[in-house]
Amino acid sequence: MERMLSQLFDLSGRVALVTGGSRGLGKSMARIFAEAGADIMICSRSAGELEEAAKEIGAGLASRVEYRVVDMGDRACVDAFAAETLQTFGRVDVLVNNAGSNIPQPADAITDEAWDRIIELNLSSCMRLTRTLLPQMKARKWGRIIHISSVLGLGGKLERNVYCATKAALIGMTRASALDLGPFNVTVNCISPGPFVTELTGRLLSPEQKQYFADRTALKRWGQPGELAGAALLLATEAGSYITGTTILVDGGALANVL
Repeated sequence: MERMLSQLFDLSGRVALVTGGSRGLGKSMARIFAEAGADIMICSRSAGELEEAAKEIGAGLASRVEYRVVDMGDRACVDAFAAETLQTFGRVDVLVNNAGSNIPQPADAITDEAWDRIIELNLSSCMRLTRTLLPQMKARKWGRIIHISSVLGLGGKLERNVYCATKAALIGMTRASALDLGPFNVTVNCISPGPFVTELTGRLLSPEQKQYFADRTALKRWGQPGELAGAALLLATEAGSYITGTTILVDGGALANVL
């Protein structure tokens, strides 16, 4: 049984690319992939954060950890990053589209600038990176695509119009892509986190809003980044080989609280 468990969650010889991997959820997912044996590529817009994150991800492990400064809202940068990752590692087996942001605006005050920026970062960059990396996955008949959506892709929140639209779109794209790629043994899934303690939520929410979200969960607290890692590892390994086209909620029971 021990050997079977180790095989199910083994990523030895695999390469995992995690966008937004310098902090929070992305860094936690990259670390657990490295612990499972994968070599890692992470990106973000901060060189300083990336350097420190790469050290933390690879600490005490044999995994190779590389990083690149990338603006995921710039199409040319995304395309160049995908090509450079393939040149550096020769392959990408696991892609986690985690980079994203949010500009809260009410429905009658959405600016074109905010709409275009968040759509490009949260949705279009995921499509572009996936599109570029898929041919080599299909050729090897093995691949894992994981889009990081949100509980707000399934529900809603005041002034989160653009964010909710992009996160719901990722879920729809996941379902269609899973059908396209199933014959090639490439799975496509979403993880929809609920309230997690990250730099983004810490910056955007007031103490009162943070308490509100905690109270909405069944567990009455915010999640820690490491609590998302198990779901990511499941979907990235043979343990999740028959899971595709679906969305896994990791929200502490927030969406169950409908009243």
